[in-house]
Amino acid sequence: MALTKEKTAAVVTQFGANEKDTGNTKVQIALLTEDIRELTEHCKVNKKDKSAARGLLKKVGQRRNMLKYLQRRDLEMYRSFIKELGLRK
Repeated sequence: MALTKEKTAAVVTQFGANEKDTGNTKVQIALLTEDIRELTEHCKVNKKDKSAARGLLKKVGQRRNMLKYLQRRDLEMYRSFIKELGLRK
C-alpha cells in the first residue's frame, strides 16, 4: 500500500527543485495524491478494511489543508498545479 522508493523518487524529481527537495509543498501534495490514489483502489477491493479507509480520510484532510495553504500563498501556481495533478477538473 505504501509508495515504493522508486515511485516516491519519481514524484520528487518531477515536482521538486532537486531529488532531495521533499519538504516542498508541491512535492508533499503530489506524494499525498499518489498515496490517496493507491488507498482508494485498495479500499474499493477491500471494503471491510476500516483502518485503511480512516487512513485515506486522514490523508485527504492533510492534502486539503496543504492545498489551502498553497492557494493562500500563490493562487496562479495553485491553479496550474491542480491542473497538473488532475484534481478538480
